Amino acid sequence: FYYCTNYLVDVEHNIILDVEATPAHRVSEVTRTKEMIERVEENLGIKPQRLMADTAYGSAEMLNWVVEEKQIAPHIPVFDKTDGKPGLFGRTEFIWNADADCYTCPADKLLQRGRRKFKQPRSGITKANTMIYRSSKQDCDHCDLKTQCCPNTDHRKIARSIYEDARDVTRAIMKTDAYRQSCNDRKKVEVLFGHLKRAMRFDRLRLRGLSGARDEFLMAATVQNLKKLAQQRFKPPDHKIGAPVYM
Repeated sequence: FYYCTNYLVDVEHNIILDVEATPAHRVSEVTRTKEMIERVEENLGIKPQRLMADTAYGSAEMLNWVVEEKQIAPHIPVFDKTDGKPGLFGRTEFIWNADADCYTCPADKLLQRGRRKFKQPRSGITKANTMIYRSSKQDCDHCDLKTQCCPNTDHRKIARSIYEDARDVTRAIMKTDAYRQSCNDRKKVEVLFGHLKRAMRFDRLRLRGLSGARDEFLMAATVQNLKKLAQQRFKPPDHKIGAPVYM
């Protein structure tokens, strides 16, 4: 499909709460997820205690919205590329000190921001919504660990997202048993997509445009919920042994 269907699912009961159609683009899918959560909260009075999703939804902005604005536990892998190259110190080797607003390197030296003084004060926040922490060149020149830290540069620098606190909360959740259970629960959502394609044979769109895709995806999700409801409400009665069964 040129368009993607996005489900907001109550995994405990395997019920689709909301549906959104988006172009096949990660940013659009993340934006629609926010809209679905807010719409369900407004219309049904339901707000999830935890939000499960894949790494595509683990951006810093998304995690900050989930943690700080909605107070939802993010059971989402952090989208992070700061582990460093093999053989070199990654950012996890540096200790963050929130009170002093600095990092401490493995050699017990400080990485600070705002080392350079400007006539006009600057925010220190880059276009990528990060703050740059740098070590002193003098500290790095005489450091025995330079070959493992910054062998090709004069000093080490670390880019810290302005939403790093929310990312730290998510990293802590990723170490829990509840997170590992969430990874298994996410399979229930994938089953719905597989059922849509194979059992319902929904392999092409009949209507044009995003609005047409939204209508078709909504009707398909409604059918899936109705089938679930029928299975729960209208179970066939148990026949007694020896009783005749008419076909």
